[in-house]
Amino acid sequence: MSKTFALAFTFALLTPVAATAQGLELPAPSPAAEVMQRVGLTDITVTYSSPGKKDRKVFGKLVPWGKLWRTGANRATKIEFSQDVTFGDKPVPAGVYAVFSIPTKKGWTVILNKNSEQGGTGQYDEKLDVARVKVKAAWVDRRERMTFMFSKTTSDSTRLDMHWDRLRVSVPIKVDTEAQVAKNIERATGSAWLPGAQAANYLLGQGDLKGALAHVETSVGIKSVWYNNWIHAQVLEKMGNKADAKAAAEKALSMGDESGAFKFFQPQMQAAVARLK
Repeated sequence: MSKTFALAFTFALLTPVAATAQGLELPAPSPAAEVMQRVGLTDITVTYSSPGKKDRKVFGKLVPWGKLWRTGANRATKIEFSQDVTFGDKPVPAGVYAVFSIPTKKGWTVILNKNSEQGGTGQYDEKLDVARVKVKAAWVDRRERMTFMFSKTTSDSTRLDMHWDRLRVSVPIKVDTEAQVAKNIERATGSAWLPGAQAANYLLGQGDLKGALAHVETSVGIKSVWYNNWIHAQVLEKMGNKADAKAAAEKALSMGDESGAFKFFQPQMQAAVARLK
């Protein structure tokens, strides 16, 4: 057997083994983990890698006191807020942030940093911090793997806990659920008046004054704006109720805005007020 043939034959035998080895799935030393909590209308998600204790001394050795830590393994831990929150005592806008911490024997500093896509502490830039929160650590039951969890959750607050070995660090998080609900209601009902106004305007053009009046009064009852008051004025004038028509036209004028639509109808409203004296 020639030397060249022997080498080729050996390579052919080893290639399937190498290909199989490349596709072998094994447990990660620090497996990926994710925890999510909805607080009122706000979703809070923490994505991290979970290292194990493995008979090692964790705090003070594996995680040195007084040093910046990525608060997990592999890439920096990330936290995402779907809406604005108060993290500890710091206001934080909705978004995704890297979580760093500085553990000491007397207390911890938990940091949120704008650069959410960074590995370890090598790319950390303090100028990108959005919050630094001072918290105390508690000694609790031993936990093998570092774990994030939420506790004491209500409709407008929760507590984010980091628990590893016998140490737990907690940061309170608050959300303004009441304001968010009010904004959602306003968004949902803000244009609820429009279909009635549109129906009234159509029926006015068709000569169905009774139907137009019913729809426009419903529209005004939902939300009084210049547009439905102007339609109301026209319907009332057609029905011969000049006094109420004038009052509705004046109200429409007083509620006007800078929109092009209002400026288009404004001369007609002014003429109606003058005509209905």
